[in-house]
Amino acid sequence: MSADPKKTALDERLATLTLPAGDGWLGAARRDALGRLQAVGLPTRRDEYWRYTNPASLLQVEPSQPKPQPGENPFRGLDAYVITFDGEVVTLPDGIAGCEIGTLADAGKADIHWVKDLYGTLEAAGSRPVTRPFAMLNTAFATDGLMIRVTGAVDKPIHLRTTGGTDPILHHVIKVEEGASLTLLESGNTGARSNVTTEVDLADRAAFHHLRVQGADADLHVNTHIFARLGAESHFRSFTLAANGQFTRNEAVLELTGDDAFAHVGGAAFGDGDVHHDDTVFITHDAVNCESRQVFKKVLRNGATGVFQGKILVKEGAQKTDGYQISQSLLLDDDAQFLAKPELEIYADDVACSHGSTTGAIDETALFYLRSRGVTKREATDMLVLSFLAEAVAEIDDEGLREHVNELLADWQARS
Repeated sequence: MSADPKKTALDERLATLTLPAGDGWLGAARRDALGRLQAVGLPTRRDEYWRYTNPASLLQVEPSQPKPQPGENPFRGLDAYVITFDGEVVTLPDGIAGCEIGTLADAGKADIHWVKDLYGTLEAAGSRPVTRPFAMLNTAFATDGLMIRVTGAVDKPIHLRTTGGTDPILHHVIKVEEGASLTLLESGNTGARSNVTTEVDLADRAAFHHLRVQGADADLHVNTHIFARLGAESHFRSFTLAANGQFTRNEAVLELTGDDAFAHVGGAAFGDGDVHHDDTVFITHDAVNCESRQVFKKVLRNGATGVFQGKILVKEGAQKTDGYQISQSLLLDDDAQFLAKPELEIYADDVACSHGSTTGAIDETALFYLRSRGVTKREATDMLVLSFLAEAVAEIDDEGLREHVNELLADWQARS
C-alpha cells in the first residue's frame, strides 16, 4: 500500500521544525494545532482548494531563496505608529491611547493573559469545513508575533513593518473591544518564504481597517491567513496591494456572527513574468442583516498566473444577507492566465447574493481613442490599467489611504 503523500510531505516538513519550548496555555494550543495538522497532513494539487495553486514551494524542507531586503517603505509620509519586526520586535511605540501591544513570546510566559482565549481559536474554527493545514502549522510552530488589544479609538494607524528571516512563522492576534477601532498597515518582506497568520476578534460595534502592501521582490514565496470573527454592528475591511512575488497565497476566512455586521475584503495585484498570485476567501454569514463584499482585480502579463477562489456561505437563519463577489483580470498578453472559482452556498431564503468573474484584454477602442488624442501607447495602457483597478481600490474606506494607494499604483506603473 502506497504512503499517503499528504502525510509524507508533513513528516518531511516536521523533521526540520522544533515545537517551541514552553508549557501552559500556549503549549497546549500548539499541541492541539499539531494534532489537528497530523490528522489531515499537508495539501497536494489533488485538494479541491489547491487545484489551481501548486503548494510545492511551501512543502520544501528549506526555502531556496536568500533573506530579502526590506525594500522601500510604501507608507512613507503617512502619520502612523511604527512597529518594526525582525524575527523579534525591534521597536514598540510607547503610550498609544486605547491600545495595548505585546508579543507572543511574552504573552506565553504569563499564566493569565487576554490572548489565552483567542490564540488558535479562530484558526481552528476557520479550518472547518475546509481544512487549512498551513495555518495549523503556523499555530503550532509560530515563534513570535504581535498581540494587540484595542480598547478605544486609536488616533492614527499602526504600521507593522516586517523584515523576518529566511523562513519565518509569525502569528498575530488582534482583539478590538466593543466600540473600539483600529487601522493596521502592513508592509515589508517577511522572508524568502513566509507563513503569517493573523486572528482578528471584533466585539460589537468594533471597527478594524487593514491595508497591506506586499513588496515587488520577484523571488518571494508568501503564505498568509487572516481569520476574523465579527460581532454585532462591527466593521471589518481588508485590502491587499501586491506586485509580483514568485508565489503568493493570501487567504481570508471571515465569520459574521452578530447582526448588522459587515465585512469587505479586496485586493489589486500586478503579475509580471513567472509569478503566481492566489486570493482565496471564505465568508460565512451566521447572523441577520449582514453585508459582505469581495472585490479583486489582477493585471497579468508575460506568463503570470492569477487565481481567485471565493465562497459565500449563508447559514440557515441568516436572513437579509447581502453578499457580493466580483473577480476580474486584465491580461496584457496571450501568455498570462486567470483562474477563478466563485461559489455561493445558501440556506436562507431572504437574501441578495451575487458573484461574477471576467477575464479580458485592454479595450482596443479605448486605447485607440486615447492614442488619437496624442497619448502614447504606454501612457494610454497605464491609464486603462489604473482605471481597471479603481473599483477594487475604492474598497479602501479612508480617503487619505485610498489616495495614497492610487499614488503608489501610479508609481509602480511608471517603473514597470
